[in-house]
Amino acid sequence: MKVAIVLNTSWNIYNFRMNLVRSLQAQGHEVHTVAPADEYTHHLMEAGCVHHPVKMDSRGANPVKDLALVFELYSIYRKIRPDVILHYTIKPNVYGSLAASLLKIPTINNVCGLGTVFLKKDLLSAVAMFLYRISFRFPKKVFFQNPDDLNLFLNKKLVPSSTVDLLPGSGIDLGKFQPVSFKRNEKFTFLLISRLITDKGVLEYIEAVKQLRAEGLDARFQVLGAIDPEHKRGIKREVIQEWINSGIIEYLGTTKDVRHFIESADCVVLPSYREGTPRTLLEAASSSKPIVATNVPGCTQVVEDKINGLLCNLKDSEDLAAKMRTMANFDDDTLKSMGANGRKKMEAEYDESIVIDKYLHTLAELA
Repeated sequence: MKVAIVLNTSWNIYNFRMNLVRSLQAQGHEVHTVAPADEYTHHLMEAGCVHHPVKMDSRGANPVKDLALVFELYSIYRKIRPDVILHYTIKPNVYGSLAASLLKIPTINNVCGLGTVFLKKDLLSAVAMFLYRISFRFPKKVFFQNPDDLNLFLNKKLVPSSTVDLLPGSGIDLGKFQPVSFKRNEKFTFLLISRLITDKGVLEYIEAVKQLRAEGLDARFQVLGAIDPEHKRGIKREVIQEWINSGIIEYLGTTKDVRHFIESADCVVLPSYREGTPRTLLEAASSSKPIVATNVPGCTQVVEDKINGLLCNLKDSEDLAAKMRTMANFDDDTLKSMGANGRKKMEAEYDESIVIDKYLHTLAELA
């Protein structure tokens, strides 16, 4: 079969879907990748993918650009004529499904996360639901990464119940993210891994850190992730610089490999507002690190409260500070046990092979 994989960045395909690509190729499928060109595009081509660049802005809605995207994807799909298209992330899911429907090409969609549009009741939310309801009539299969998102789509009649299925996120490469031997830092070290946008709870993290520092907690508070002031909910560069200059956080910049940073931390924090299945938490748990995360869909699938981490209230910096304080005060045995429990959970529920097998099985049904 000729299989097209469509995403909002080549980086995303290379970092999170390459084992799926290799499995497809091993079964004799011809893999085409469709994504904006970036520094990772050449890796896809070197791996044997046929790449098709597309213009796609993941930073919010623009009706003119989005309509143009439908036609651009239609043109690419008509050129490739794939037997099936795998869509990931919001815009490929919605606009790619519409383009593929015009050509009667079967699609498999993956709802990686809903964004904040579903947290509000406004015109943008209404438009988004309308687009999902129209476009999601066409896919042969729609995978969701947590049961909350799946049930939300069913309850709002955005997707036919006959097409839905559940996946454990993107899965995690257990060989790449290995458990590390327990070693507590002299200064307890918290690590937030995220793009610096408000949806990820960055502001709550900063307020919690300020509170803990005021109380005299002797710890390190790190942030790893891209500054993105152009994003609709991005945090201004000068605000972040002030946090750095005043010593509130240690900003670690960006990296092509998060493993060293995770391994060097005592606890990974993600106070996000909503997730599909957060990749950073899968990586942390797989590396045997305890977690502090928000009690919201996506995070609760990865973190079991008091088992492999602690859950805090949504948009509540005081509760986040309390959970971080509790984590820093745990004895070594508790931290070690939480880390081990996280790794066991990843091995039992989130092995990437589970995800790949489901895709291969679905493709076999379509063949």
